[in-house]
Amino acid sequence: MINTIAIYLLVNITVLFLCGKISYRLKLLDLPNKRKIHSKATPFTGGIALSVIFLFSIVLFDSFNPNLSLILSMGFLISIVGLIDDKYNLNIGGKLCLQIIPIFYLIFFENFSLSEIGDYGSFNLDLGTFSIPFTLLSVLFLINAFNYFDGIDGILSVTSISTLSILYFLVVQENHYLILTQNTEFFLIIITIPIIIFLFFNFSILKLPKIFLGDSGSLLLGYIISFILIFFANEKLIHPILLAWSVAIFTYEFLSINIIRLKNNQKLFKPGQDHLHHIILRKTKSTLITNLLIALLNIILFTSGYISYIFFSELVSLFLFIILFLIFLFFRNTYSKKLI
Repeated sequence: MINTIAIYLLVNITVLFLCGKISYRLKLLDLPNKRKIHSKATPFTGGIALSVIFLFSIVLFDSFNPNLSLILSMGFLISIVGLIDDKYNLNIGGKLCLQIIPIFYLIFFENFSLSEIGDYGSFNLDLGTFSIPFTLLSVLFLINAFNYFDGIDGILSVTSISTLSILYFLVVQENHYLILTQNTEFFLIIITIPIIIFLFFNFSILKLPKIFLGDSGSLLLGYIISFILIFFANEKLIHPILLAWSVAIFTYEFLSINIIRLKNNQKLFKPGQDHLHHIILRKTKSTLITNLLIALLNIILFTSGYISYIFFSELVSLFLFIILFLIFLFFRNTYSKKLI
């Protein structure tokens, strides 16, 4: 196993390095403009590199649950959609249509659909015939919520790591004695490693060539985490409200920014500087501090939800999720007025 891990680390570094170099020859570069803060053309193929690494992980480690391996395999198609978007700047309709193809396949043909979203004591949120459309809309929602977060170096990667760490904690706490759970713990570690190594390239640590996630990466991470949440819910490893808390910051920010844009008669899904990470970056003047603050906020939100779940009930945790969102929306809206 130690030798396999060593090979996996070498694969990580090699694939990321080669993707960065090849990108210059193929002109797969993110060019500077008035909206972007980087000053020179930078490869946007980090997501493709991660998807290739994830494919290698399926070959190197044969202990993955087949459903988890399928998620990683289909992730390559999602990353291709993101690469096409980065290269040709697709409109929102075109991007969503291409995203739907692999997502619909998993939901409809591989039964990755949510039949319920939790038992809350006095009632059970059973989806019934709405199962497939609800799952499809939820996945598209979360994937594009992740896409919203990719605005400054490291922000999506660090926040995704916070979510994967929360999921690891939940798996260990809830069902550590199950064989399936032990395999899932290992799976979460294996998919987190490439994201951590990518950060070394993203920040050019040790003078490694700089590379961006691009839409291929943001869509990929959103897709993988979305279907991991569905897998956990269907296997009843973790209660759905705790799964929702693990991605609270993504959910809150995506809903808030679009509600605010609707209120201000602005276009939805447009690129802009009104995202939470841009706001915090303007205040702190530090990319590192911005990354840490947002990841910490996600962990704090989860902790509050987890405490309400453990010491009170699933229903209290659900109500708290809604209440904290309304508070988050209030402060986001208040600050957005200062920017107008």
